[in-house]
Amino acid sequence: MIAWLQDIFYIVYLMSDRDYLGSFEHIVLLGLLRLSDQAYGVTVRKEIEARTGREVSIGAIYATLDRLEAKGYVKSQLSDPTPERGGRSKRFFRVTANGIAEVNRSHRAIRKMSQGLDLVRSHA
Repeated sequence: MIAWLQDIFYIVYLMSDRDYLGSFEHIVLLGLLRLSDQAYGVTVRKEIEARTGREVSIGAIYATLDRLEAKGYVKSQLSDPTPERGGRSKRFFRVTANGIAEVNRSHRAIRKMSQGLDLVRSHA
């Protein structure tokens, strides 16, 4: 194998050991925390759109929720089927202790990086 290629694989391996939250993942986790026991795809989408003014597809919400669940930051549970949903269940989500720790870690990093910056002033 080419020597520099081994280094790339080694670096990628090391980086995958510490998985940081993306900004949208962070927003989704905050939405789940705000919604508490009413957090499912549609309510998360509405919460994000209402608070950020950002239009979000339901597919992006569910892809992010699935990724967060795979990371161990959220858990999901199916509700009982309801007649108003045609007998289908809702998939409710809650943030795990690891998810809360990750949100807190992310907030600390943002505060430290922002400290001493004049964020109102434009840096054009």
